[in-house]
Amino acid sequence: MTLQVGYVGSQGHRLFRFFDINQPSQATITASDLGCNCINDVSVPRNYGFPAGAFYIFQENSTGKSNYNSLQTSLHVVNYHGLMSIVNYVWSKSLDNSSDGEDFVVNAAQPQDSTQPQREYGPSNFNLTHRFVWVLGYEVPKMGGSMQKLKNGWGVDSTANLQSGQPFTLNYNFEDDFSGGGDGFDRPDVVGPIVYHKHNPANFIDLSSFAMPCTTDPTMYSGFASDCVPGTRHYGNLGRNVLTGPTYKQWDLAIYKNTDLGERVKLQLRADFFNLLNHPNFANPELPAFIADPASNLTPACGCGFVQANGGTREVGNGGYNITATGDVGIGNPFLGGGAPRGIQVAAKITF
Repeated sequence: MTLQVGYVGSQGHRLFRFFDINQPSQATITASDLGCNCINDVSVPRNYGFPAGAFYIFQENSTGKSNYNSLQTSLHVVNYHGLMSIVNYVWSKSLDNSSDGEDFVVNAAQPQDSTQPQREYGPSNFNLTHRFVWVLGYEVPKMGGSMQKLKNGWGVDSTANLQSGQPFTLNYNFEDDFSGGGDGFDRPDVVGPIVYHKHNPANFIDLSSFAMPCTTDPTMYSGFASDCVPGTRHYGNLGRNVLTGPTYKQWDLAIYKNTDLGERVKLQLRADFFNLLNHPNFANPELPAFIADPASNLTPACGCGFVQANGGTREVGNGGYNITATGDVGIGNPFLGGGAPRGIQVAAKITF
């Protein structure tokens, strides 16, 4: 029997990330909005709410950083009366401001506000706080007497996996330029306690805790940034990767029987049970579209609800965010690994 307890850490420097170096600052957005009668003014080209003449100028550089700290434990038991067991547990945190170099997932490498990149430091896209794995194998000791071919050769293999959910961020998916920043992937504001319903994928997180990052007049609201009161558009205060997706739990079990058919020939019959308990494992909310869009649960001008803000109102989410994929079928699989329903496999193997 061997017990190992250790600390493992690492740091990353000069990681690739990129910026929109033409993205306007908050002061520029406010000044631009107040410089014209932008709300419901058909005489002014709306340009979908973007500041006049704004366009992307992306610059990639190596200013990203990361760090990883973990407590790692492992207990090994080898051949104890036919028992083999490996138990691993890791408690860790990975933080960065650039989880990939190309922003494959929104805000993984590009800040929401390129003029304030320091606000993007947070949990890595692949951060897992807890991970527990138990691998066990047991061969029943040989018994004497009659019917030895039937009584002997039995064994069990088992693997259990438990792990925390992965981080994610809510981003509007080009519904409109609510912030005025021009990049299309605005984050909402947090306007109430964040409430999860982790056992209900149809209502995983309560969207009424989030609001569109501008003030509107609900009597004229049609779901577009052109309805934002001038001077109220801003970058949402939801932090990068502060939300957590569903956990992952799976138990696989195998039962087998080895039988000697001769001096050099052996037959193995086995039955494998994958996800034995048929536990549903849902993917990170960013799958399958690689973005978790709170507006996907809203209908423009639906009157979903408003909160008071700066003398006006802001639209808040309606209902809960609906997770539509499991890890085994989501695009980009695997994110959390498996996710399929219980599967049973029966096999026979001859070795010689």
